Amino acid sequence: MTSRLEERLAALAIKSPAQLRDMWERLYKAPAPNISVELLRHGVAYQLQVRALGGLPPSAERELRSLAAETADGARPGRAIEMRPGTRLVRRWGGKTWTVEITEQGYLFEARHYASLSSIAREITGAHWSGPRYFGLHSGKTKVVGGSAALAKGRTHAQR
Repeated sequence: MTSRLEERLAALAIKSPAQLRDMWERLYKAPAPNISVELLRHGVAYQLQVRALGGLPPSAERELRSLAAETADGARPGRAIEMRPGTRLVRRWGGKTWTVEITEQGYLFEARHYASLSSIAREITGAHWSGPRYFGLHSGKTKVVGGSAALAKGRTHAQR
């Protein structure tokens, strides 16, 4: 970083909230949002660095806009978690270790085949759970590679 930029960034630590809002409005050409002083300081610092050193590459900006659009409607960003047949999911519950194996047909649990992890989580706990959440696959986008079409669509009934 240039020494001039370093000086400007260091000076932000002693700026008042009103001064930071004024700087925000000059740098972003928009009113400062109703956020904490610390976030204002970070936003101003970021914009000072962008002007001095350059911003994100266009591809990164597009990706960030895409993620922001996904989260605007409540969708959770993230990539699908791919599980191949042979993958084992292990979970401790009620003092016991439970294991589920991913197969071509779905999920194998205690020598029975299931089409969904939620059915298995219900068997283990006796309560309704999101199977992917119960087994720590939080993205909500679980995809079995090489599995059946029914499994890929996430049918929720158990195959016994």
